[in-house]
This record gives sequence, C-alpha cells and structure tokens, in this order.
Amino acid sequence: MSTLAFEISQDVLDSARLTVPELKVELAVYLYAQGRLAIGKARELAGMSLWDFRQLLSVRGIPPHYDEDDLDSDVATLRRLKQR
Repeated sequence: MSTLAFEISQDVLDSARLTVPELKVELAVYLYAQGRLAIGKARELAGMSLWDFRQLLSVRGIPPHYDEDDLDSDVATLRRLKQR
C-alpha cells in the first residue's frame, strides 16, 4: 500500500484548534458522512477501531450506510445459516 503526504501549516491547525490525529478523525468522519469512504477505510484513516468509530458516528448523529442491497445480503446469509 502506498501513502501520500500533504502539508498543512501549523497555523491552520492552530486556527482550527486541531492536532494532526484529530484532523484525520474529522476528515474520516466527513468523508464517511458524504459517502466517499466506506466505514472500514474511514476508521482506518481515523486510526480507530471499528467499534470506536461507530460510536463516534453515533454520537455525532451520522447514520450507518445500510441500503437495500445490504439488507438483501444479510437476509440471504441468515437463510443460509438457518438451513444448517
């Protein structure tokens, strides 16, 4: 996996009252809320466990991305498990 670095002046971070780790969390939350990142990639960017990231989203009132296709997939999985 390759990485990309970009510069943000300390003045900007100070003005926003953010540390670099906090900025990563804010970026991850924003991109997830906009539907630009899946939860796994967003929590990775934030440097948080899945559980902690989900808790953060909940506290901020950001609903999980769960659509009809996800529901269909989950129902199919439950049916397969029930047949065992």
